[in-house]
Amino acid sequence: MAIEAWFMNDSNEDQRLPHHSNPKEFVSMNQLAELGVLYWKLNPEIYENDEELKKIRDDRGYNYDLLDISPEKLANYEGKLKDFYTEHIHADEEIRYCLDGSGYFDVRDKNDRWIRIWIKPGDLIILPAGIYHRFTLDTNNYTKLMRLFKGEPVWTPFNRPQEQHPARKEYLKSFTEKAGVALKAH
Repeated sequence: MAIEAWFMNDSNEDQRLPHHSNPKEFVSMNQLAELGVLYWKLNPEIYENDEELKKIRDDRGYNYDLLDISPEKLANYEGKLKDFYTEHIHADEEIRYCLDGSGYFDVRDKNDRWIRIWIKPGDLIILPAGIYHRFTLDTNNYTKLMRLFKGEPVWTPFNRPQEQHPARKEYLKSFTEKAGVALKAH
């Protein structure tokens, strides 16, 4: 089953709720790929020996660590969740593989609308450098993520606005170069 994604409403209710627009407006894998978001569906039960995950890691030069996000397992949980939910970009890709639990990555589309991406066990997504995004848990209040990265982990968030940041400029430039050609979704 493919990942679920939809346009969000503008409600200020609990960030952990689905926040579907009314009427519901779902977003396809191709629409996500046009934004540079890549996706794989893997088997989280065999992540330590998964040949497809190993190939992705080898092809893209990724190392990894694991992160449990829950009130019981993450120090300064409320503060961290607030930081994760602040709109920002990174200078590098953000790669996350959901091994357990669930949560939401929100990304901005070309028209600055929020798209909510619901990640569940087996979902691996790559957000391109320079895309505005944020993360929150859903109402289950738990996820275990594999954080993949090149070299040493650097997760410096650059909070919006960042229109002059080199990663943001490169991201925006990619739209004019592609001229509407979608990247291959998995």
